Amino acid sequence: MPDVDLGVTPLRELNGMLHQLPQDTNETRWVVENPEGRHAIAAGLDAPLTVEINGPVGYYCAGMNKLATVQIHGSAGVGVAENMMSGFVHVSGDASQAAGATGRGGLLRVDGNASSRCGISMKGIDIVVKGSVGHMSAFMAQAGNLVVFGDAGDALGDSIYEALLFVRGTVKSLGADCIEKEMQDEHKAAVHDILTRAGINGEIDPSEFKRYGSARQLYNFNVDHAGAY
Repeated sequence: MPDVDLGVTPLRELNGMLHQLPQDTNETRWVVENPEGRHAIAAGLDAPLTVEINGPVGYYCAGMNKLATVQIHGSAGVGVAENMMSGFVHVSGDASQAAGATGRGGLLRVDGNASSRCGISMKGIDIVVKGSVGHMSAFMAQAGNLVVFGDAGDALGDSIYEALLFVRGTVKSLGADCIEKEMQDEHKAAVHDILTRAGINGEIDPSEFKRYGSARQLYNFNVDHAGAY
């Protein structure tokens, strides 16, 4: 199990080692010490690795992640897991702005709060926030699921497409074309599945969430093409 101290090893060298690993590598578990808020740690991974980062990270940690599991034992700066394709990213602290932005797949779990624009332009990623999310979260969210245990700030889901938003607490205000919708059994099952994959099933009853989504008034919606949105 490689143990890399960023107080000694340059970040560029660490990321270079991670990027060179083949998908059938035997070096599947890495530990990173002393991140000290450095930017783009473990960004661009493309192998089934587990990377544990012991401390807070800066911008774009685990960005563009594919296949890997990235565990951040601390808080994360702007754009954690941005444009993630697959895999699992777990932030044990808080996340700054734009967590999971433009993510196309995989699962992002934030144990604390996520700041503004969480899930902006998400395209298939699933995001679970055990705390609250800030204003303009899920702005122009196209696909995927945002599950929030706490509250949501102003303009939730502004200009949303076909992503699904589930909030257990209070929503300060809804953005343009975002409305509350009925929480049906299929949506409760979807939340149950997401929480199970996030490793936190059983803490919250899915029926406690309210569902929000698009009123389909701001764009040309065609039900025959629903899977493309």
